[in-house]
Amino acid sequence: MTATNADPAQLSFEESLNELEKIVAQLERGDVPLADSIRIYKRGAALKARCEGQLKDAQLAVDQIVMGPDGPRTEPSKLGQ
Repeated sequence: MTATNADPAQLSFEESLNELEKIVAQLERGDVPLADSIRIYKRGAALKARCEGQLKDAQLAVDQIVMGPDGPRTEPSKLGQ
């Protein structure tokens, strides 16, 4: 299965972003038939959601690292605050 056929949930952030950039370039060129534009736009929306979710997860992980007097320590994430 190629990356362009893979379920976005199975792709790494880098794979998702790379494919999303290719989709944007295709759509910006404007030489894609309407039906194909709609199909790849939907794929792009799914990839964008995947990237946003992965970035949110990474931010939560980083937010859990707190610098204390003895150096970095981890704390439970304070979701929704």
